[in-house]
Amino acid sequence: MRPPHAAMMAQDYFELAYEMQMHGELDKAMYYYGRSLDCVESPEAYTFMAWAESMRGNFQRSIELCRRAIELDPDFGNPWNDLGAYLLALDRPQDALPFLEQALRCSRYLTYHYAHYNLGRAFEKLGDRSRARRKYEEALAEDPNYMLAKDALQRLLVGEHH
Repeated sequence: MRPPHAAMMAQDYFELAYEMQMHGELDKAMYYYGRSLDCVESPEAYTFMAWAESMRGNFQRSIELCRRAIELDPDFGNPWNDLGAYLLALDRPQDALPFLEQALRCSRYLTYHYAHYNLGRAFEKLGDRSRARRKYEEALAEDPNYMLAKDALQRLLVGEHH
């Protein structure tokens, strides 16, 4: 049985870890994400710890941490999308597809445009330009100001006219 204040301590450590990560202090961020997880396991802490690991180039470890987050809450979309993005970073677009598609089915997810964009990247790497274009357009339908999707769509459209 965890003490009642464990959840508050976990949240405090998580916020401190995030702040460290945003300032590029990845070792400190990893330490505080770990402390947060020592208090209470959360899919958020595992997902953000995975993100910090990816910033250090540790994509295999990032994938493991996302899988742990998914085990805790399969309806949390962030780790599904992030796992797909890490597979893309490892040049495994085919492997990324089911994770990115699952992110779009999660109800606890606020950034569907990321999953659409990453699916576009996967389809583009696989040589399916029309599906890539459709996914970039869907990303922009979710967030019209998402510059990465705008740039990717523009790049595809320019490529089609040459």
